[in-house]
Amino acid sequence: MSRQDYEVVIGLEVHAELSTKTKIFCSCPTQFGAKPNTHCCPICMALPGTLPVLNEKVVEYAVRAGLATNCKISKDSKNDRKNYFYPDLPKSYQISQFDKPLCEEGYVEIELEDGNKKKIRLTRIHIEEDAGKLNHDEFGGGTLVDLNRAGVPLIEIVSEPDICSANEAESYLRKLKSILEYIEVSDCKMQEGSLRADVNVSVKKVTDEKLGTRTEMKNMNSFRSIVRAIEYEVDRQIDVLEAGGKIEQETLRWDDVSGKTFSMRDKEDAQDYRYFPDPDLVAIRLSDEYIENIKNTLPELPESRRKRYIEEYNLNQREAKLLTASKYLSNLFEGCVKICNNPKATSNWILSDISRILNEKELEADQIPFTKEHLAELITLIEKGTISSTIAKKVVEELFENPESPSKIIQEKGWIQISDEGAIKEIVKTVLSSNPQSIADYKAGKERALGFLVGQAMKQTKGKANPQMLNKMLIEEINKM
Repeated sequence: MSRQDYEVVIGLEVHAELSTKTKIFCSCPTQFGAKPNTHCCPICMALPGTLPVLNEKVVEYAVRAGLATNCKISKDSKNDRKNYFYPDLPKSYQISQFDKPLCEEGYVEIELEDGNKKKIRLTRIHIEEDAGKLNHDEFGGGTLVDLNRAGVPLIEIVSEPDICSANEAESYLRKLKSILEYIEVSDCKMQEGSLRADVNVSVKKVTDEKLGTRTEMKNMNSFRSIVRAIEYEVDRQIDVLEAGGKIEQETLRWDDVSGKTFSMRDKEDAQDYRYFPDPDLVAIRLSDEYIENIKNTLPELPESRRKRYIEEYNLNQREAKLLTASKYLSNLFEGCVKICNNPKATSNWILSDISRILNEKELEADQIPFTKEHLAELITLIEKGTISSTIAKKVVEELFENPESPSKIIQEKGWIQISDEGAIKEIVKTVLSSNPQSIADYKAGKERALGFLVGQAMKQTKGKANPQMLNKMLIEEINKM
């Protein structure tokens, strides 16, 4: 049988760390990057006699996420203990939610490659605490536990198995990340583990009604790795079935270097966790007024901002979609436009050179090191004729390495544009005297010859000549010949 005879079924469990100042059940700070075990207390460490107290902001952020993803908000919810051995959670259980999550039955709408839209249903969004971190010492042969992350608040967003390809999975995750950024409940910094996904994959023959056995890949925090892992696992499962084998329900580890999955352990079912209501925490009761207040204070979401960009800034669909896909890019765009009042140029620079460099350096938009003021200053320098677009591209490259005033950069590098008529005229004469054939070609109607001459002049000035003046003078001098 061929690959076309199989259907792919994917469900994602996305964990997003919430941007609260303190942890979910204590007052310890949640900042990333502190020295090991400096952000923990007797509650984080589960010392005898300690009691958790639920952080109200965690509930608010979860409800905000639920409303932004079209969920029903439960007025009656609770916390449960999820039991199994956690080496990085001293309690040896995790406080999560089982049968009464805060949010249920939502959806996220994605755009498919053919332009059609598809709703990915959400089963639930619930709150829970994060685990600590194990640092394996390969030289000492031991493992050290850092409890700074233990108790950091999470929401887990569980999708229905509505995703049918790696590309759809990526579209869904990018849309979800964008929504969470816009509503400001999580910074979604995947490189810091603030957003990660457990990926459930199964395949079945098109003619089968029953879903296939699924495998799960845990804690993946890179779009590229998730796409590669799904594609590999789909091919692996089909190969096993085609060879007459059986897919085992198990948890897998994705190895980015070898590009393969490896078995870690059998996959647990819900009954294996022995859930029961946490006796130390009261039930969560939400009023209609509480939910409505959160709904009324939701910030502008990506879809709304996209429409506004088309109407207000006269951008096309593609430009508006790309800019609003990331809150960080969108905020950079809006902030820059307010300063330089040039939406088209701002959009062009963000979507061309800036996005290209982000891809080359494998950076996320939130890692752009320079500010909206820097970009606005660069665009203004081009408009004034202080630098050419060619030099501006070099300035953007420099801004990623040295984020300071573009004016200072061009002065230090000697990149200020040559706009002196006398100086440009001398360059034009030199170029024309060296290229008689190009002059003849231009006079014979070959427009490309002029482009060659401009290129030669720019080469002589290392890209610093004013291109408009250069074009004009070249044509004037050729016409005199």
